[in-house]
Amino acid sequence: MNDAATLVLPGLNGSGDGHWQRHWVLDQPDAQLVEQDNWTCPDLHHWRQRLEDRIAAIGDVWIVAHSLGCLLTANVARSPLGAHIRGALLVAPCDLQATERLHPCVLNFGEMPLDPLPFPSLVVASLDDPYMSFGSVQQVARCWGSQLIDIGAAGHINIQSGHGRWPVAYDLMRLVQGSSRRPVQSPSLQGKRRVEALASLVIQ
Repeated sequence: MNDAATLVLPGLNGSGDGHWQRHWVLDQPDAQLVEQDNWTCPDLHHWRQRLEDRIAAIGDVWIVAHSLGCLLTANVARSPLGAHIRGALLVAPCDLQATERLHPCVLNFGEMPLDPLPFPSLVVASLDDPYMSFGSVQQVARCWGSQLIDIGAAGHINIQSGHGRWPVAYDLMRLVQGSSRRPVQSPSLQGKRRVEALASLVIQ
């Protein structure tokens, strides 16, 4: 997709076999999945260190994150290594309180990161995601300075919601890669439309 590597960041339980993120790594030669030692009990300190080590070793990167991986991206964005992130596709970010209700005594991930991201970013969200209400997604996207697209009722945009191989994600990433470094707000794209309609949402 680009001369920089793409780092794929799963969330809780690691986006198992068949998940669109695993297909991404198989389909895209520039993609690397950032493995964590413990996928089932996420710890922000350990997850962040693993990601920062990978960025330090590679240099400039693109990020493709899902769920808790979106929050990990937002946390690393605050560090000096955040300057090496060219842009991020943030799919189905999760609300920490909702996630902790669904998975009690599992997370050690600090507070919800809400600082503006210093790189172009596109948040892709669902209207019926149990891990974050769409109203909350809108608020978080505004805080991050991210473009926002809703894809209708698509659950958590994972295997359970039918998102195995998901080629539309590659087109969404091309939008991020074609954007400038000054993200702007625009209305979300309503419903499940063909990817050609997304061209109008290129970040200015």
